[in-house]
Amino acid sequence: MNLKPISYILRIGHRPERDQRVTTHVGLSSRALGASGMYLAADDQKVSDSIEDVAHRFGGTYFCENNVKWKSCIKQFQKDGGKVVHLTMYGLRLQDAIADIRKEEKILVVVGAEKVPGDMYELADYNVAVANQPHSEISALALFLDHLYEGKELELDFPEAEIEVLPTKIGKTTIKHTEYDKD
Repeated sequence: MNLKPISYILRIGHRPERDQRVTTHVGLSSRALGASGMYLAADDQKVSDSIEDVAHRFGGTYFCENNVKWKSCIKQFQKDGGKVVHLTMYGLRLQDAIADIRKEEKILVVVGAEKVPGDMYELADYNVAVANQPHSEISALALFLDHLYEGKELELDFPEAEIEVLPTKIGKTTIKHTEYDKD
């Protein structure tokens, strides 16, 4: 299943000494909910490696590029025809903006950690708020992707998985695929 628009995440404001767990969850949540990859605007190879390790073990083609320059990333993405969606509590209501965003070919979703630089609001094509209230960037991203893809992301298949989790009423059921199983 190919979700449209194609989405990527740009994580800005990441503080390696403080935000590793949250940034990792931004990457893992976006992967599970249909994004194609994440650009990390900080030098934290450990976080990038952790996200890519999960993607490798659980399938799919998700990437995490470490140490990008956030302004250059945005400008290049826009130059290549993509649109930038900045998740902020000060933006337009999600329910008012989502129909227009769905019409785009590819989007870069900007998720901040610490205070976002003021020029981010000018660079973004869409400033979008989930609830216009303070809350977690992980929850904002998850709700945004769910509204963007209208629940279709919950039916995704992750090819080339080494580990497959099977839905189970009680307990935990996984299948470990070997290289031999994949042929």
